[in-house]
Amino acid sequence: MKYRVFPQNHNIKVSEVGFGVWSVATKWWGVTDESLGISLLRYGLDNGINFYDTADVYGNGYGEEIVNKAFNGSRHEIILATKFGYDIYSNTSERKGHKELPQKFSKKDIKYSCEQSLKRLKTDYIDIYQMHNPRFDFINNEEVLETLKELVEEGKIRSWGMALGPDIGWLDEGLNSIDKNPGSIQIIYNLLEQEPSKTLLSKSHESDIGFIARVPHASGILDGNFDKDKVFSSDDHRSHRRQKWMLNGLKAKDDLSFLFSDNDRTLGQTAILFPLSQKNICTVLPNFTNKDEILEYSKCSYLEPISDDDIDKINNLWVDSHSDLLEQPFSNSETKPTPT
Repeated sequence: MKYRVFPQNHNIKVSEVGFGVWSVATKWWGVTDESLGISLLRYGLDNGINFYDTADVYGNGYGEEIVNKAFNGSRHEIILATKFGYDIYSNTSERKGHKELPQKFSKKDIKYSCEQSLKRLKTDYIDIYQMHNPRFDFINNEEVLETLKELVEEGKIRSWGMALGPDIGWLDEGLNSIDKNPGSIQIIYNLLEQEPSKTLLSKSHESDIGFIARVPHASGILDGNFDKDKVFSSDDHRSHRRQKWMLNGLKAKDDLSFLFSDNDRTLGQTAILFPLSQKNICTVLPNFTNKDEILEYSKCSYLEPISDDDIDKINNLWVDSHSDLLEQPFSNSETKPTPT
């Protein structure tokens, strides 16, 4: 495994392939058996993965508890990122579907959330503390930024950032986030969903912000788990995808076969190597649900990077056809305001 550092804090050195804990911590999709989840988390570390990204809202705290269960006594070996913003303390019942919980981000709420996360993780500090799916009123709240800086000074967190979402879009929110100069910004970025993150990455080239890329496999299209006959169940988080977009994604995947058909890398590995071709992306978060995926994706660091010529071909395909073929609505603070 190769490692990259976050530019604002060189002590935060993360594996190029990270572990998104939500796939072993929620009922939306992935692993629901705790012993298997813990085994996968540990197997990731055995294969060089040291970056674990979770959130307090995953399983209403369980997404942090399972990390501690997996790595109790090994805290010094891993880099921990978690998220805050959703009010899991006033809303303790099981979530219905994918509806967002209300968000709270006063100084009191943030400090309380941080203390609770530290307790569940059983650690003295959090490496990266991220605003979870922030809208403008979250990003531009000076009290939020001051509170995060206080937590850094207190040694409770080492850095802070924004995790944009919950779905694709948030261009202006991302640009606004860049202006705040956080240590990190988490984005959706893959071969089939290049915008708006391509714009954000280009706008931040003069900054020292490190990016975290998630959804590299575009909900199964780019790891071979989706075909034209596949239908996601209603309790699968991927069911929000429009079927037409998914089918168009299969067409685009065929256009991109030159990247993996005659190379010593799989489709799934190629999908991870694409975001890693961006120097300001520090780590990529695939979804892990079994050990074979961990073995396959953790090997990406040792594979030949995508060549400059192939990157040019990808860019030309995007401009000439894929951006239109794969067009989809982008969410923003107006279409999806802060949940209350």
